[in-house]
Amino acid sequence: MAALDLFGRRWTLRILWELRGEALGFRPLQHRCDAMSSSVLRRRLLELQEARLVERDEADGYRLTGLGEDACAQLEGLNRWSERWAAEVGRSA
Repeated sequence: MAALDLFGRRWTLRILWELRGEALGFRPLQHRCDAMSSSVLRRRLLELQEARLVERDEADGYRLTGLGEDACAQLEGLNRWSERWAAEVGRSA
């Protein structure tokens, strides 16, 4: 239930998704997340660090940990489903 609570918080999944494959500094990450407020981004990054899904490297910025990479791997299935869903909804609109 704790993981569902964490993933259900606004922006959490988006932050994880944007960090897949590369580390990002605070401002580039904020830009990729549609310029969310810096206070919300800071709060979410702290929560993700406490959950050991994200770590901060002074040189590279924020990046996924091994657990964070595993979480993103699980999101790939949801991404494939959402693309199929969007196509289906688009056909019926």
